[in-house]
Amino acid sequence: MKLFYKPGACSMAAHILLNEAGVDYQLEKVDTDAGTTETGASYGTTNPRGYVPALQLENGEVLTENVAVLQWLSEQLPGFASNDNSAPLKKYRQLELLSFLSSELHKGFSPYFSGVAFSEEEKAAHATKLNDTIAQFDAILPKESPFLLGETFSVADAYAFVILNWSNFIGVSLEAWPRTKAYVEKIAARPAAQQTLREEGLAA
Repeated sequence: MKLFYKPGACSMAAHILLNEAGVDYQLEKVDTDAGTTETGASYGTTNPRGYVPALQLENGEVLTENVAVLQWLSEQLPGFASNDNSAPLKKYRQLELLSFLSSELHKGFSPYFSGVAFSEEEKAAHATKLNDTIAQFDAILPKESPFLLGETFSVADAYAFVILNWSNFIGVSLEAWPRTKAYVEKIAARPAAQQTLREEGLAA
């Protein structure tokens, strides 16, 4: 497999999963602004929409869209929560979480990476929206288990960590949500997350 990624972007979730599973894979960094990969190839031939992630499978087919990539990996790689055949509803709970993360939490952070200069009123509106979505995430964090789907790390945990970790890049504190803050720190301490951060040039 080959993962096309951009450092720190949502493609990091798939990168973490590949490291968690300990499988062989290749990485190819993408400059989404220039539309090229680190080899100089046009990224548009891999993903015409131009964003990451894209996952090239062993047979040459390319899977795009983060939720689809993450769901596919969760079903192919060993050891993740959605592989628990004794609890088939977990697959749909995972899709439920991935849908929320993609449509709400991810979008709450999106304005901060748009490169657009906002008025004070717009800044306040974006901050309110972001706070609301983080509060929603905090409310769905399980109180009796360490991960979003119970005792087993899942693709939803990888994606949630990537999004919430963006708070470090935009100067947003998670202090108002101590359980969420502790959750992010717990995922960040996992060896696979540390390895991924190093490989993407985001940690020493």
